[in-house]
Amino acid sequence: MGEVWNTLWLSLRIAGCATALVAAVAIPLAWLIGRRRFPGKSLVETFITVPLVLPPTVVGYFLITTLGTHGWAGRWLHETFGYSIIFRFEGAVLAAAVVALPLLYLPAKAAFASVNPDLEDMSRVLGAGPLRTFWKISVPSAARGIGSGLVLAFARALGEFGATIMVFGWQPGRQTLPISIYSDYEQGELSRATPAVVILLAVSLMLIGLYNLFSAGGRSKW
Repeated sequence: MGEVWNTLWLSLRIAGCATALVAAVAIPLAWLIGRRRFPGKSLVETFITVPLVLPPTVVGYFLITTLGTHGWAGRWLHETFGYSIIFRFEGAVLAAAVVALPLLYLPAKAAFASVNPDLEDMSRVLGAGPLRTFWKISVPSAARGIGSGLVLAFARALGEFGATIMVFGWQPGRQTLPISIYSDYEQGELSRATPAVVILLAVSLMLIGLYNLFSAGGRSKW
């Protein structure tokens, strides 16, 4: 069981860091695209949401061909700083974040679109700048959608397999829960995978319950 808890801890760390990265990117983008018009808006939104329908292995492929040592960005990083994100913790975080991004972006965008613009206008009339208005008016007003999106993004990052295994690799003693389950399956050790399956199922059920709570606006449906 010690190995399972270590695997769980690694998975939670990756999912937590990925969710923080997604929040930093998706929330401002959701506000910008949901409330503003600009050239190329549809194209930007397409790139943000396409991981929702792409197989995760395709997402992993694009990350490797871009950030691997033979990719244009990865080659520059390697030649300039002697650094490669592939097979590192940061790579797993990035892979999970890319896959989870649309699951926060879409509900956050819908939430920002429903915010009463009169509240933001009043804030600006009273002297608040754009950033203060965003944090004090827009974000609190869209909190329900942002909260549900954060839960979905964390759950998706926690269960991510395809992109993560391509970017992070598959090494004994350094596996996420989904990779550990697949590893045990490949070795014909289904019983050994049972604790990881149970833990992942339990965490997923708790996250879905939390999502339902956010969706209900904090009111229990029981």
